[in-house]
Amino acid sequence: MRNGPSPLARIGARLADACERFFPDAFVFALGAIALVFIAGVSVGVHPSSLVTEFGKGFWSLVNFTMQMALVIVGGFVVASSPPIARLTMRLASIPKTPRGAVAFVAAFAMLSSLISWGLSLIFTGLLVREITRRIERVDYRAIGAAAYLGLGSVWALGLSSSAALLQATPSSIPPRLMEITGVIPLTQTIFTWQSILLASILIVMSIAIAYFSAPDAANAKTAKDLGVPIEPVEVEQFEAKTPGERLEQTPILNVLIAALMFWFLITQFREKGGLAALDLNNFNFAFLALGLLLHWRPRSFLRAVGKSVPATAGVLIQFPFYGGIFGMISNTSIAYGLEWAFTKITTKETFPVVVAIYSAVLGMFVPSGGGKWVVEATYVMGAARQWGENLGWTVQIYNASEALPNLINPFWMLPLMGILGVKARDLAGYSVLQLAFHVPVVILLCWLLAHTF
Repeated sequence: MRNGPSPLARIGARLADACERFFPDAFVFALGAIALVFIAGVSVGVHPSSLVTEFGKGFWSLVNFTMQMALVIVGGFVVASSPPIARLTMRLASIPKTPRGAVAFVAAFAMLSSLISWGLSLIFTGLLVREITRRIERVDYRAIGAAAYLGLGSVWALGLSSSAALLQATPSSIPPRLMEITGVIPLTQTIFTWQSILLASILIVMSIAIAYFSAPDAANAKTAKDLGVPIEPVEVEQFEAKTPGERLEQTPILNVLIAALMFWFLITQFREKGGLAALDLNNFNFAFLALGLLLHWRPRSFLRAVGKSVPATAGVLIQFPFYGGIFGMISNTSIAYGLEWAFTKITTKETFPVVVAIYSAVLGMFVPSGGGKWVVEATYVMGAARQWGENLGWTVQIYNASEALPNLINPFWMLPLMGILGVKARDLAGYSVLQLAFHVPVVILLCWLLAHTF
């Protein structure tokens, strides 16, 4: 019988230990990206005053998107922490029986739920992790926390909340210049192609296997207690109303009526826009808030859940404006034109899928927003795709698959999960870096191979 941890587990543990020492806070990444883009702009001839101006203008350009992202977290938390879902979380947490099995189970749940909504995946899986670690002793908190993040680091953009695919399927959302190049691309030509489904399936199976075999055994695990994180059970509030005001807070009538109105609106949206075209970010948030009202049943329970969700939005609220500044420096100066020129010059028909994948992944380190980044690069990426006769729907999916890769090392999207788990980015980064080492070659290879099937 073999003794000691597996080679993959030893690599995962060493990476995790190294990241605990050297990986900075997420905010440091944002500030470093600003400095890097500024230096790059100056080096290609952009005047510093222009970069400063566009940084300042762009700083507030993502205010609406910031609010949408914050509400994704709030809505996901409200639904995931509602009494029915809390009870479901407890039942799900009882399924895995071993530390390694728990890590694999969380990885699978994170990725499958992210295909529905990345916000729900982060919040629901985070709460599931806390309940599992309370039940199973000696589960490595870093490994299971990184497994909970796999939805955002692997397949979320291949699912229903894909910002790029939803944008391309919604005529009113497509910028005029991009509309001239692509027209409307329905979801049947992006996330619902067999190639996209195959790609997502391969990534899910591979990620679960890596999560399982890299997880430390009980003897070598670093638990939540070892990291100083207190773990409390998922709480279903019990409250007895004593005053007339408290009885109003406890009556379900208002919650049910308002939720009914909200669902009525969503039905009209689906009728007017035509099915999946109505699945934009606003309607996603609207649906989760309506569902939260219904699942919490009482105003008091709903508001209490909202209050608990707010701390998890702190990183999004403070960092998104800085990323808006980066967005401004790239998209509103000659940096964008230089990228467009370089992109069309260095690609050929054969190398186009590979270059798109690599470029989208690299740019994602500086503009970590699936929808916002797509607006930056879509015009020249899709223009080049038409030039080389590439399938436009698959080009969107190449972007989606590769856009998720930098999430595994860019701590920005870890922020909501870190808030729930009570950890730092460095605690999750080691096992995420290990996943990235496998994902990069597989994603690039599959994007290239499957491009030849159209």
